[in-house]
Amino acid sequence: MPDQLSSLTLGNRRAMFALLFRSAWQLLKTVICAEQQFEPAAAMVLHTWNQKLDAHVHVHALVPGGGPSTVRPGTWKKSLPPAHENQRRAWLVDADVLRVKFRDCFLRGLRLLHRRGELKLSGEWEWLNDRNAFDAWLKPFEEISWVTYIEKPPENSAPQHVVKYLARYMTGGPISDRRLVSHSDGVVTFAARVGRTHGGSDETSEVPLTGTEFVRRWCLHILPKGFTKTRRFGGFSPQQRKQYLAECCSLLSINEPMKTENAQPAEASGGEDASAHLCLNCHIALCCVFRIDRPGWRTILRGPHRPVWCDDG
Repeated sequence: MPDQLSSLTLGNRRAMFALLFRSAWQLLKTVICAEQQFEPAAAMVLHTWNQKLDAHVHVHALVPGGGPSTVRPGTWKKSLPPAHENQRRAWLVDADVLRVKFRDCFLRGLRLLHRRGELKLSGEWEWLNDRNAFDAWLKPFEEISWVTYIEKPPENSAPQHVVKYLARYMTGGPISDRRLVSHSDGVVTFAARVGRTHGGSDETSEVPLTGTEFVRRWCLHILPKGFTKTRRFGGFSPQQRKQYLAECCSLLSINEPMKTENAQPAEASGGEDASAHLCLNCHIALCCVFRIDRPGWRTILRGPHRPVWCDDG
């Protein structure tokens, strides 16, 4: 969603995040069915940050490039290339069409949340409680271009490689340890990618922030209690997944769906199973030299080293 909606989103995270998921799936489903005519599926992950830890709410979606046909039951339909060279649908769907429809769908949902009184508008936002004022405030968002970016899998990549790529967005926090450059005199410096290239850039620069500002930005991305940041839709949804995978396997002449082996807990063998930690090169069991357990933010913010601005209660 546009950065201009970030402040409204921070005050209504649960409602706005859920609306983003719904809008993204509704439009993917509609456009895929219209353009490609196969049953869509999607696994989505919510992200709320950019490289500089500012609020930047968006979702990453993993979408199959084919599926059971919606017009010829019992047949497999693969994503087709664009009919004309000037079309920007190199794969899956036309990103320009998706962009416009997503914007319109999201704004309709936002107006519905307002009419239902499900948006918290207080303080400097209180004037937006008036419906006419809110509609006028949203008007400029109808004129700007929203961002949808579609990327095909890398060349010669297997399906598990694509899934592992998405899995990187499912764990960890807004910043990894390897991006931290230094912490000196109360200033935290970290590396961040720069540039406006669609899909990311390899160019990086160092971003210095005071310790307080660094923690403030980090805390912007703490999700509402109990909120699920990963969701599955269509053929991947819990209600349809079993039947969808069985139909896909049948149409692709695959014997059975791929099964994942359940890892045995360490307690079952009376401790950590050394055979589960082998060197990738020589395949000799690794020996744990030491372990560092990082405390959770709940422990830090309630402990003796909590920031001075953190309320004791």
